[in-house]
Amino acid sequence: MPPSMATENSTNTSRAEELKLLANEAFKAHKYSQAIDLYTQAIEVDNNNAVYWANRAFAHTKLEEYGSAIQDATKAIEIDPRYSKGYYRRGAAYLAMGKFKEALKDFQQVKKICPNDPDATKKLKECEKAVMKLKFEEAISVPESGRRSVADSVDYHTIGTSPGSSFVSLKVTAVAAAVALVAVLAVHVGTDGAMAVAATAMAMVFVVWGTCWLFRCKGSVFTKCRTLELDVEPQYAGARIEGDVVTLDFVKKMMDDFKNQKCLHKRYAYQIVLQIREMLRALPSLVDINVPNGKHFTVCGDVHGQFYDLINIFELNGLPSEDNPYLFNGDFVDRGSFSVEVILTLFAFKCMSPSAIYLSRGNHESKSMNKIYGFEGEVKSKLSDTFVELFAEVFCYLPLAHVINGKVFVVHGGLFSVDGVKLSDIKAIDRFCEPPEEGLMCELLWSDPQPQLGRGPSKRGVGLSFGADVTKRFLQDNNLDLVVRSHEVKDEGYEIEHDGKLITVFSAPNYCDQMGNKGAFIRFEAPDLKPNIVTFSAVPHPDVKPMAYANNFLRLFS
Repeated sequence: MPPSMATENSTNTSRAEELKLLANEAFKAHKYSQAIDLYTQAIEVDNNNAVYWANRAFAHTKLEEYGSAIQDATKAIEIDPRYSKGYYRRGAAYLAMGKFKEALKDFQQVKKICPNDPDATKKLKECEKAVMKLKFEEAISVPESGRRSVADSVDYHTIGTSPGSSFVSLKVTAVAAAVALVAVLAVHVGTDGAMAVAATAMAMVFVVWGTCWLFRCKGSVFTKCRTLELDVEPQYAGARIEGDVVTLDFVKKMMDDFKNQKCLHKRYAYQIVLQIREMLRALPSLVDINVPNGKHFTVCGDVHGQFYDLINIFELNGLPSEDNPYLFNGDFVDRGSFSVEVILTLFAFKCMSPSAIYLSRGNHESKSMNKIYGFEGEVKSKLSDTFVELFAEVFCYLPLAHVINGKVFVVHGGLFSVDGVKLSDIKAIDRFCEPPEEGLMCELLWSDPQPQLGRGPSKRGVGLSFGADVTKRFLQDNNLDLVVRSHEVKDEGYEIEHDGKLITVFSAPNYCDQMGNKGAFIRFEAPDLKPNIVTFSAVPHPDVKPMAYANNFLRLFS
């Protein structure tokens, strides 16, 4: 190699290392976008260093850009197949997306490369448990067509049923016992043998349960089980709903109780969720909102279980009412550890006055996300297993998008992989299901804007990225003026893009207690509907960390 070339290579290496160190400092300061930019500059100087790619993958993971993280980690592995962190970063991204089987392969590779690393061993075991549980749940799952709504077995007037109320808890207990049995047997007889034995045990449990159910029910199996009246305990001092009407006084008392970390009685939680279920299922997939001239309307973005910041929004902007209506644009739950308080508050306001608050589905209103990011665990801890099923069903009834005065299109994620989508196409979506992995519904919940024109792959690994030209054509095709969406944390709580035709609004300040971002909401005044953006900072909350109820394997990577 000529001396001049060697000198140039040495200079490039030094420059790339300087950029990496600057990126590491930005990462430590939770400035993940800045870190990505600096790692990118290092890669442009030296694109054959696996460390730079793996580090950038880690920063992408922090911004929930799991698709980009997988791409970068894969590049690191291509450069150095023995670089354990490449597999580690890719496995963590797969885990975050709920792709446990793919994650397991990567952690097995980490273990092979680092057989004596206790951390790698621990994470591999957690991943193996998750995969085994997933396989077992698949083995005993009931087809959608054969499922009975859990709401049919709940009457909030008669909480404490016998045997009805024991049905779900017994079933869940049996499943948990069987999963534990699989884990034990797998060690001795292998996974396949363990699955077979556990499935047999489950069948025996349900036969015994079914026999008991028959003997304890009145009449035939088609009649309702008898119930035992259970009054709210006299010592319960929390909020109470008198009769069937949710009032403002009740909601205020409930929020005060929540602020003081007190629980709502399950009887009233059932009443709220069952009433909202009937309300939401009657709505179309695309809801039209009319704001009269001289009146205003507020749109909020992701809240993500940050209850105390939700209360702060109401203190800044007033409580929801017919004269002060809100739209909360999805991702009410997960990550933040006060998701139960958030969702019950929003649902209660909707029950109190349907036109005071509108609710749109986000990508986190789904079973797969709730299982990973904390809402399922929090509901089990604060309410019950039955509520997990009930919330999952109600989330499927949430509308997918809203249009304000025929001019402002509001959706959680973004636009589509094809041109020509009309509002009537969105209204026609059969939304009563878990979000699919492709198609219009998936893209409404998952897509993101990009600075480039056209369309590109999603940095999240789901949905797509779309440019200003895509936004412009969609607005023109539907005689709209503006797209408002959420779904992405923004340093200032909002970002205006695509020549002013698209606004991202995010309402969870200092997201996950570490991002340092502001929150924002948008006030529209009719008739001109000019957006007035209000930003705010995070407020203190009790010492319960984000992701406190998340799956153990995910907390290992937080």
